[in-house]
Amino acid sequence: MNFSMIKYVLASILCAEGLFFLLPAVVALIYGEDVGWVYLGLALATFAVGMLGRLRKPKSTSFFAKDGFVAVSLGWILISLVGAIPFTITKEIPFYINSLFETISGFTTTGSSIVNDLTVFTHASLFWRSFTHWVGGMGVLVFIMAVLPLSGSSSMHMMRAESPGPTVGKLVPKAKNTAKILYEIYVAITIIEIIALLIAGLDWFEASTLTFGTVGTGGFGLVSTSIGGYNVAVQVIITIFMIVCSINFSIYYLLLIRKPKLVLINEELRWYLIMVFGAGILITVNVADKFDSIPHAFQTSMFQVASIASSTGYATADFNAWPAVSKSILLIIMMIGACAGSTGGGFKMSRVVIILKSVKNDLFAITHPRVVTKVKVNQKTVTAEVVKKTTAYLGAYVAIFIVSFLIISIDGKSIETNISAVAATFNNIGPGMDAVGPTASFSCYGAISKFVLMFDMIAGRLEIFPLIVLFTTMFSGTKIKYKRAVKNSQEIEQDDY
Repeated sequence: MNFSMIKYVLASILCAEGLFFLLPAVVALIYGEDVGWVYLGLALATFAVGMLGRLRKPKSTSFFAKDGFVAVSLGWILISLVGAIPFTITKEIPFYINSLFETISGFTTTGSSIVNDLTVFTHASLFWRSFTHWVGGMGVLVFIMAVLPLSGSSSMHMMRAESPGPTVGKLVPKAKNTAKILYEIYVAITIIEIIALLIAGLDWFEASTLTFGTVGTGGFGLVSTSIGGYNVAVQVIITIFMIVCSINFSIYYLLLIRKPKLVLINEELRWYLIMVFGAGILITVNVADKFDSIPHAFQTSMFQVASIASSTGYATADFNAWPAVSKSILLIIMMIGACAGSTGGGFKMSRVVIILKSVKNDLFAITHPRVVTKVKVNQKTVTAEVVKKTTAYLGAYVAIFIVSFLIISIDGKSIETNISAVAATFNNIGPGMDAVGPTASFSCYGAISKFVLMFDMIAGRLEIFPLIVLFTTMFSGTKIKYKRAVKNSQEIEQDDY
């Protein structure tokens, strides 16, 4: 493995995080808060340590699949460990394990919180808490990748490890330029939503922090009622942007380069929108008697559906009090999640499409054994390797879900609480149900359960395999020679759809 390059990437992450710390320091200066010194000190210290790590540049800037997975996993752990420090120093979250839970939830865009009283936070810390969503939404490694002088294959391996979906491809020939395009689209959507929320009556602080949570599909709110206390215009705007950011960002690139036909044939997009609006209509019918009008019921239902499907986690109503049918629908879309290539979490609609088509072909082969069938998505054949990886991901997903559920059960919470807690963290949703519902927090769990749920949040954001590679590398004690790694990593998968 190219350990020197991994070290260089981690040092670069610290430099980036040091610069990120400057933003809450500026917010503290605007509001005259003393915690600004904490963020300023951490900014200088973190940046200095990062620069020290970058003094000695690696001889080779190339690394391969395993190196990329290890670098990405360590990078997300490192940025979370450092990002949690200010909450503990300022004593806004007294215990470091709780600060770490909150920070990992932020960077992974989960939105699950252990905080019961948000009034303890200063403006600077509320800003940092929400800004972690924005950083983690597109991925800090994608940002670093757009800046670091990496070879094309190295960039692709990092993008593959951090980007959600069964396959990862490039919008343009160079992965580095792909990263730049993604961030340009990301920033543009962010600015548009901030302006829209300002027009809707919010001040700059509310508009920016709520946008970070929406665009990053994170969901940390500024008040205990989440979005429920804001006017209908704000709620509608956030609903729209939650859906926008849960769609594969390559769709927007195709629209920008005027290729709408490729958008129209995108099956993942079609089925995702059918799921969102279909679930919204079904829940509206089911909860209509709880609202003063059908439009009000539809608007509230669509907000919750968009929030859960996109894995944002904002709420305008306590869906814990809704009928079992509505809660069951929300739990199902919580598992499925958003589209691949978006900032949303979950199993991903693209994987659902691939698995269902694969099952259909297998069933057809039973009665027609001589017919050769292929899985096709967007009128293109999905390779057997992608189908195999998707099936493997499903197996790993189910295994981790079951083990996590069993471990956190030691805290004695209800089955509904434990299942939804794992579903909410593993799928990067935010609120669960029952004791961890939208009006509650995850503070009810003990330390062991919190570590399990933190693992689930990172595993869900990185889609399992990077963490598995990291732990197998740590505990196997084996080292792969560099020449062998070169030989085994010649080809880079392309995204066919």
